[in-house]
Amino acid sequence: MQKTLFIFRILFLLISLLGCVLLWHQVQDWELWLVLLIGMGIASLVILVDLLLQGFSLRGLSAITFGLVIGGVIAHLMSSSPLFEPLEGDPGLAQMLYLSRLTLYVISMYLGTVVALRGKDEFNLVIPYVRFTAEHVEAPLVVVDTSALIDGRIGPICESKWMGYALVIPRFVLNELQGIADSSDPVRQQKGRKGLDVLNLLGKLPHLDLRIHESNVQDVQAVDSKLVFLAASMKAKLLTTDYNLAKMAEFHGVEWLNVTSLVKALNQEISVGTDVRVKLVRAGKDAGQAIGYLADGSMLVVNGGSSQIGQEVRVEVDSVVPSGGGKMIFATYQPGIIDA
Repeated sequence: MQKTLFIFRILFLLISLLGCVLLWHQVQDWELWLVLLIGMGIASLVILVDLLLQGFSLRGLSAITFGLVIGGVIAHLMSSSPLFEPLEGDPGLAQMLYLSRLTLYVISMYLGTVVALRGKDEFNLVIPYVRFTAEHVEAPLVVVDTSALIDGRIGPICESKWMGYALVIPRFVLNELQGIADSSDPVRQQKGRKGLDVLNLLGKLPHLDLRIHESNVQDVQAVDSKLVFLAASMKAKLLTTDYNLAKMAEFHGVEWLNVTSLVKALNQEISVGTDVRVKLVRAGKDAGQAIGYLADGSMLVVNGGSSQIGQEVRVEVDSVVPSGGGKMIFATYQPGIIDA
């Protein structure tokens, strides 16, 4: 993208240079150097404005346009009011009338633009932000919370191509994640870096529709409220692992996606005779035993698996015993059913 813009700017300068030479041939009263100085100066100013506008979103431009139009309409209505009628009949006050109306237009359009920019995140409530896919069908959206990125399970879910939504990550979520990664607390720092790794993974998935929403908040405490409002205004669902945030979203009528419920729903139903794939992490109490854990946290005791500790193997379930922490599963390791 940056390389394309650079080439386009160079092409613009060359076209401007050619235009200056053609103008000089038409108006030869001016010196060539003066025409080049003025023309290339204007072209350079245009490119400078282009560079200053980097990061300025289409939503911001729409808000400015909306503010200017509303300010202009208000100024027109006010300048056409009976308050200015006494000035219109006096020729000596014509200049004052013109300056008064000009001042009114400038002030109204300025205030309209400022108000529109301050509320640009709510701008889609005034003019809905329509999202189209290649088939011109509105894409379902999910607003992603910081906790969902730190949790990490969204990465493999999206990698598996089961995520049927476009992920919207607000700018203030990215800022919060960066702040956690830069924390002096090693635990928070590790969580933040994990979230950034998940974000990078999502960005590399070619099939995933990942969008950064240019929205920010000044108060960190207002992040949760802003997430709920953003999801509601975009008619999107909320993806979070924060239970309190999820309940607040439910209260405001925003649906939320529960990653934990999804993982539980996808857990393999374990019964006697089932083949299970598990990584053996440590030795068991009895000789020859090894311990592994299933995705739902259930402990799996594998008889004859001590030689495969550190490896991922397939075992056959012998029995399932209910326990206070859920259930304990006993299985037997057989070399003949190892996955290649």
